Amino acid sequence: MKKDILTILDLTKTDIDDLLNRAIELKNLQKQGILFRPFIGKTLGLIFDKPSTRTRVSFEAAMIQLGGTPLFISAKDTQIARDEPVRDTARVLSRYIDCLAIRTYSQSLLEEFALFSSIPIINALTDLYHPCQVLSDIMTIVEKKGRYDKLKIAWIGDGNNVAHSWINAAAVLGLDLVLACPKDYYPDEEILKRALERGRGKIHLTSDPVEAASGANVLYTDVWASMGQENEHKERKLVFAPYKLRGKLLQYASEDVIVMHCLPAHREEEISEEVLEGPKSVVWDQSENKLHMTKAILEALIGGKSVVL
Repeated sequence: MKKDILTILDLTKTDIDDLLNRAIELKNLQKQGILFRPFIGKTLGLIFDKPSTRTRVSFEAAMIQLGGTPLFISAKDTQIARDEPVRDTARVLSRYIDCLAIRTYSQSLLEEFALFSSIPIINALTDLYHPCQVLSDIMTIVEKKGRYDKLKIAWIGDGNNVAHSWINAAAVLGLDLVLACPKDYYPDEEILKRALERGRGKIHLTSDPVEAASGANVLYTDVWASMGQENEHKERKLVFAPYKLRGKLLQYASEDVIVMHCLPAHREEEISEEVLEGPKSVVWDQSENKLHMTKAILEALIGGKSVVL
């Protein structure tokens, strides 16, 4: 039976633990120069409505390194752009490829693809969620801290799609998560409500970045205006100015705090140059780990004969 990853809530704690362990194993194989090619003859489709650097390249590189073939499909070049029903495209592509990753605006479009596809569908980002990003972020935390539990994770900034996926991760894994956002930019109430109903973890909202940062083991930020919100950039810069991740804020965190940003970063807006390039920053490891976590996700969803060369 096929499995989709549309949000982190599609996964159990065991699923995530397995993905984390496997991603670290696959990373170690690569570092040792060991070729692992289980996907010879397999094809991954990538339908992207939104620009991408890390997500697109990590998916393409992951598929190639696993021995398969990625097929990039710009949404504007498909018949969907000419009003072909999503259900028709989904059923046709299911006859051609083995898995489909979609980066788009609408979560409901992704859900419709999943409903009518007989192949696994992966959320490569929507306006509501970015599950693969947060899974690779948790991998980075495990690498740096040895665990993800018994840590205070502080989100500083906009209650956006990445924040929503962190909320879902907290609900599944039982994380201690504090989100500091301006009150008019809190995460979606329904997403938060569903997470809290699971009764796992500790999820707290505040408008005070110092409260969130105090004693934190992980400080995480993201751009203040996501894709599609460019016309709000000027206004958001004023509202979010107190939420800039700078050296002064790090002083409230744990001595062993790590700083994360999913990139691209706007230096001296949501994060200072000093912090981004400083010794607490793990953003480049975090970015690399998208490749290894993507491999683990693809392996889990597509399967294939294990071939180590």
